[in-house]
Amino acid sequence: MKLIADCGSTKIDWCALNDGKVTKQVFTLGMNAVMLTEEEIRQRISEQLIPELGELAGKITEVYFYGAGCISAEVCGNVARALRANLPAATTVEVYTDLLAAARALCGRTPGIACIMGTGSNSCLYDGEAIASNVSPLGFILGDEGSGAVLGKLFLGDVLKKQLPAEICAKFLDEYDLNLLTIIQRVYREPQANRFLASVTPFLSKNINVPEIHALVLNAFRAFFRRNIKQYTAYEKHTVNFIGSIAYYFEDVLNEAAAAEGCKVGKIVKSPMEGLIEFHS
Repeated sequence: MKLIADCGSTKIDWCALNDGKVTKQVFTLGMNAVMLTEEEIRQRISEQLIPELGELAGKITEVYFYGAGCISAEVCGNVARALRANLPAATTVEVYTDLLAAARALCGRTPGIACIMGTGSNSCLYDGEAIASNVSPLGFILGDEGSGAVLGKLFLGDVLKKQLPAEICAKFLDEYDLNLLTIIQRVYREPQANRFLASVTPFLSKNINVPEIHALVLNAFRAFFRRNIKQYTAYEKHTVNFIGSIAYYFEDVLNEAAAAEGCKVGKIVKSPMEGLIEFHS
């Protein structure tokens, strides 16, 4: 029996497969493995996953874990040992970055460009087996173009500097119960500013027909293609595929941005799990 994990900072989606069919799906709290010790990861798996799997835990022989923060051999080793400690029947335990999850889910074993566009953004040129090239995303301060965090950052800046119609600014501040001081507090003095910034994107989606909001989102997406996708060799020969809530909910504007930058969008899906199940089956 196989166990596939799609691990993000907010939640982990676990799927147990038997002969390619989902036997059980479990959701646990997310984590960024680079920020936790091996013992902390082991404890989380023990307390949150194993009780949910029940007797299936002893039948898992293969584990494929894709996670945020799994960017070095040391971190991947910590996760692998924590998994082995909780799943002793597993003879195969493989740990990879969430970007490879996106590539395998979107492209299978066919070369292409795979992207994540959710709270953060990332991309890679995939050769059908492994990541051949990656433009560093750099996070929402230096990069992460097109991400929820960056869209939120740009929008809030425009609201506070009164670059948008007055009625839109007032509507937003009232709907989200925010003011200058609370926004500054959430961005500069409280943890996880990226999540707070991304939390305002539903307002952008609902008001995407406002010309100024449409232009903001369009320009952010065009920046993603210019500063990331166009850095890959022969990018124009590949479709650009996306996983993530921002790509999924802003699909029309994303396609508009791609066309303006001479890129062709392929698949856009909200979550990689369906594609990972197919890949590992």
